[in-house]
Amino acid sequence: MNKPWQPYAEHILDAIAKIRRIQQRGDITKDDILYDAALRNLQTLSESTQRIPDTLRAAYPQVPWREMSGFRNILVQLSRRYRP
Repeated sequence: MNKPWQPYAEHILDAIAKIRRIQQRGDITKDDILYDAALRNLQTLSESTQRIPDTLRAAYPQVPWREMSGFRNILVQLSRRYRP
């Protein structure tokens, strides 16, 4: 049974909104709390893009779906190496 994709789309939009608010609070390279918050929301965003069906992705080819879903792996690697 396939799960509905709509909650994942909401996760994406929520993560984007939270990242924008985090950016307004300060420099994530100088504040580990902001860094962690931004990182977590970027992970949520990238993981949620993996749950969007291919038919919906095809309807929006201007969105870099593949890059966003692959970005999670980059985030995990970077978070292990870089801490503010």
